Amino acid sequence: MFKKTTIAAVLILLLLSACQAAGVGPKTDASGSDQDASVNASSTPFQPVTPAATNTPVPTSTPIPTPTATPIQVGPSGFSENTNPLTGLQVEDPAILNRRPLMIKVANFPREGRPHAGLSSADIVFDYYIGEGTNRFMAVYYGQDAEKIGPMRSGRLVDAQLTRLYQGVLGFVSADPNKVFPVLYNNLGLRAITQMGDSCPAICDDGQHTVISVFANSAAFSQYAANRGVDVARQNLDGMYFYSVAPSGQPGQQVTLKYNAYNFSQWRYDAERGQYLAWMETADVNNNISTVELTDRNTGQQLTRDNVIILFAPYNELAPTLHEIALWNNAQGKRAVLFRDGQMIEAIWKTPGTDQPIQFFTSDGNPLPLKPGTSWIMIAGENSLLAEQDTAQYELQFRLP
Repeated sequence: MFKKTTIAAVLILLLLSACQAAGVGPKTDASGSDQDASVNASSTPFQPVTPAATNTPVPTSTPIPTPTATPIQVGPSGFSENTNPLTGLQVEDPAILNRRPLMIKVANFPREGRPHAGLSSADIVFDYYIGEGTNRFMAVYYGQDAEKIGPMRSGRLVDAQLTRLYQGVLGFVSADPNKVFPVLYNNLGLRAITQMGDSCPAICDDGQHTVISVFANSAAFSQYAANRGVDVARQNLDGMYFYSVAPSGQPGQQVTLKYNAYNFSQWRYDAERGQYLAWMETADVNNNISTVELTDRNTGQQLTRDNVIILFAPYNELAPTLHEIALWNNAQGKRAVLFRDGQMIEAIWKTPGTDQPIQFFTSDGNPLPLKPGTSWIMIAGENSLLAEQDTAQYELQFRLP
């Protein structure tokens, strides 16, 4: 019996020792005090073990390609119903093209007539010499209209050729009754329209009755021509070629079209816009010349062009303010220079007929790709000099003939 009791006691002692070693029951801290193993109010509840955070790879996104504009390539023939053959651009309403182009004479002198009205709406502006150091513009309206164009001035001999080439209707204010008007009338007939008593609102004086107070409204002018019996039906204007991809050339960031020190315009390329911005000379009361932005009084914005073209043609001076300029019968081709997209490109211009737009070609005889958009075309004398004044900056010195 003693043995059984002894053995039982030993077993109990061993069991208690094992439990104490395993942390069961009271235990003593370093200071000898007892710590209750049971959960009390200050005890931290059991928390599950959180696995250590790992860096999960972030999926990389596939770059979305930037959409690129589809190149525009139209002409020199086969223009669609809603494509303007003078700009290569589509119009919102094809009905506006169901007419002849309107060719409006615009004064550049006297300077008091500036800023001009409506030039920014013209598809093409022709710029040519009229004598005594001055020049004049012919603005061509086809793909869009302008409510105010001018100030309008008198007709010149070359206007008959230009109007025939683009099969347009000419708007002008008077002309030399003996030397100019007969040429205009013989070539254009009813399509030569000057200011008359019933011409407003097509051609109106603003009430000042000066050389810079007459203006045209292109939409009203087109209707006025129709009312006078002009056949204003849409014409075949094939001939110009447009491609939005620029051909290779020499850097041409700027070109100055200089008739003389007191009469010049300057075109500076703006890469952000992809266009040439217009500047023009002005003079103070002491006739000191400076250069200012050329704006359109209709919009208040600086004038821009997509193409600036110089074509060299022979002038024949009949009198100080009377010149013949030979544009017709140029089937062989003469020199032209195109500025587009910051490039200067040597070219050739031709007129295969008297009633077809001027055509432009590369030096090797292929159609010259103009930039889709508007054009400024200067008709320079054949002896005019074009030279690079600084890197990519050109100047044309106008010279007769």
